[in-house]
Amino acid sequence: MTTPFQPVTVIEPWKFEAITQSQFITFTMINPLNHRQLLPALVLRLAVLDSPTAKADDDSPIIVAMIVPKNRETDWNFCTKSGHIQLLLRSHNISRLILIGNNPPRNPGLAIYKRPPTTDTLEEQRLVNELKPLLMSLHPKMSFNRGLPETLFFTYKDDLAYRVTVAKVKGHIVGEFLVEDVELVGGSDRNKELRRRLRFKRMPTLIQSQALLVPLIDYNEATTQTDLESLMKMEGAKFEVDTRVLVQQYVIHMVAGLFLIVSHLKERYEQGFFPRALCLGIGGGVLLSFLNTQMGLHVTGVESDVSVLIAATEHFGFNKSLAIRVIVADAMEVIQNFLPLNPGGKMDDKFDVIMVDLDSSDAKNGFCAPPPEFVKKSVFEDLRSLLDDHGALIINVVPLNELFFTTLVKELGEIFHNVYIIDTGNQENFVVIAILSPSSSGDDDDNIFLERLKSTIPGTYPFVTFHPLKGDVHDINIPNIIFL
Repeated sequence: MTTPFQPVTVIEPWKFEAITQSQFITFTMINPLNHRQLLPALVLRLAVLDSPTAKADDDSPIIVAMIVPKNRETDWNFCTKSGHIQLLLRSHNISRLILIGNNPPRNPGLAIYKRPPTTDTLEEQRLVNELKPLLMSLHPKMSFNRGLPETLFFTYKDDLAYRVTVAKVKGHIVGEFLVEDVELVGGSDRNKELRRRLRFKRMPTLIQSQALLVPLIDYNEATTQTDLESLMKMEGAKFEVDTRVLVQQYVIHMVAGLFLIVSHLKERYEQGFFPRALCLGIGGGVLLSFLNTQMGLHVTGVESDVSVLIAATEHFGFNKSLAIRVIVADAMEVIQNFLPLNPGGKMDDKFDVIMVDLDSSDAKNGFCAPPPEFVKKSVFEDLRSLLDDHGALIINVVPLNELFFTTLVKELGEIFHNVYIIDTGNQENFVVIAILSPSSSGDDDDNIFLERLKSTIPGTYPFVTFHPLKGDVHDINIPNIIFL
């Protein structure tokens, strides 16, 4: 549920006088500003969050304010504690984050967002100046030890042009989550970038799954209006997802890890076997569908929450079949007790690739993937036992901190022959690939899997750089990675 709003009269001013780890206070107040472009509401909603890692004795706390984007007031990013935590932890060393926005309606109905016109820079600066007296009252006392403090202002920007909620669901494991159709900024008039997304309330700034969204328009109803808002207003308008194309960059890089074992995949196929993949974490099922339909792999997926699986089926076109098997269970329990069966029900030796796309269920200290309890030598040994001797373990990694990353790589390096890294370029995700034997990649013109990879993820190969890790893990220079 959205955090309830409290009248300002019940908020004791002394609560803001000191930085208190993870303290989160929200309240409403009559709008004192003379600014009707960005904050036009009669009532404002304010939220004050102290960092979970802040030190109470810090004599130079960093206080940051952010204006909630207009029309985004009901977005979980801006009206939940989990969203505030993720916003705070995306930047270094913030002691307190203050969000100011229009007070959202209690029952907003179907959540639709349309990007407002760009605000003039002078208007933004005028609003910042008007907010300064209010923000001074929300600074801790220690901020005034060296004179009047200066509040930093952050501007929230993303690529969202239009969004409509398709479904809101509550899972018994993951909690509330949303299925959304969105239009992204950019794209030509005839080729708008439309996506279907899956987001969890526990980590609202993270897009769990994303797929290409395709409008189904009758030839007689062809129109030059290809924006999502216009398409949805068309009578009988329908949409479907296309999982033949990957649109999330880190997922593309996970699939690119197959380049390291394409010769092995070909050999398995020539021996009369379909190569087999184990995917820990299903989400919208986009990766599993792609591996099956485009790469010809038989796939076993593991998902802890049946509600997520139902959403994947209803909204992302995910279909179980003889070639796609699903296990509804905790991933840690599955890898410890797994008895690999092929789709025909006969014993099969190993998986040719294991892909791990799991995140922590507890985001109070920041988002990380995989969960901290996953980064253990015993877990990696269990995964190794499920892999063919020429197989690959591919992990989506968002490090909680530098120790998290170095521990993960070091533990993998003690078990596997080689460990590789792909920098996804977004300063958050990178993909770690561990293989049990020397790379079997090669420019084999007769390799069906190599050709499929080249055709389905063009532009990724040969430009993806794999970095074999040698020597001490602490000496590795990983560019563009920001540790929270």
